[in-house]
Amino acid sequence: MTNEIKSVNGTGIPLMLDDIDTDRIIPARYLRCVTFDGLGDYAFEDDRQQDPRHPFNQSEFRGASVLVAGRNFGCGSSREHAPQSLMRWGIKAVIAESFAEIFFGNCCSLGVAAVTASRDDLDRLAAAVEAAPPLNIVVCLESLTATAGDLSLSVEMPSSAREALVSGEWDYLGQLLSASCAIREHITTVPYLNAFSA
Repeated sequence: MTNEIKSVNGTGIPLMLDDIDTDRIIPARYLRCVTFDGLGDYAFEDDRQQDPRHPFNQSEFRGASVLVAGRNFGCGSSREHAPQSLMRWGIKAVIAESFAEIFFGNCCSLGVAAVTASRDDLDRLAAAVEAAPPLNIVVCLESLTATAGDLSLSVEMPSSAREALVSGEWDYLGQLLSASCAIREHITTVPYLNAFSA
């Protein structure tokens, strides 16, 4: 499978707040879009307007791909737009103390690695990112570790989600396309499909 995600390597962005809900990640007025294209421009739009010092406004964190967050990240309504906006902003992994269940599932189905760590470790990681941006973080799903410079911490992820990412099985479209020969072969055995091809 070509879409295996065994690790994520990129600079970090800290957002150590608890109970960040999906309405804050992507405001409701952006849910009317026909496609998810361009949603990344509006990640945390209202928070960024209210707080010019918001990390997503800071040039030193531009291009970051590993978000370091607090407890219950992605709570609230179950909109897929929230992880879509983060992914399209550039986020490839989120390390948090905990996730809302539906948000976590949406992340996994998009190939965004959502792992958990202890609060103490997250505080240390966020402090390191703030002290020396841009700080590179490697999230390894095989060893379940996150490293940044001399700092190394253990992360956790449910085994089924980890296996799906590491094996590439999270990518349902990729699985379908990689099986195109088998699908075409199977179609020839389905009577009601063959009736229309004659």
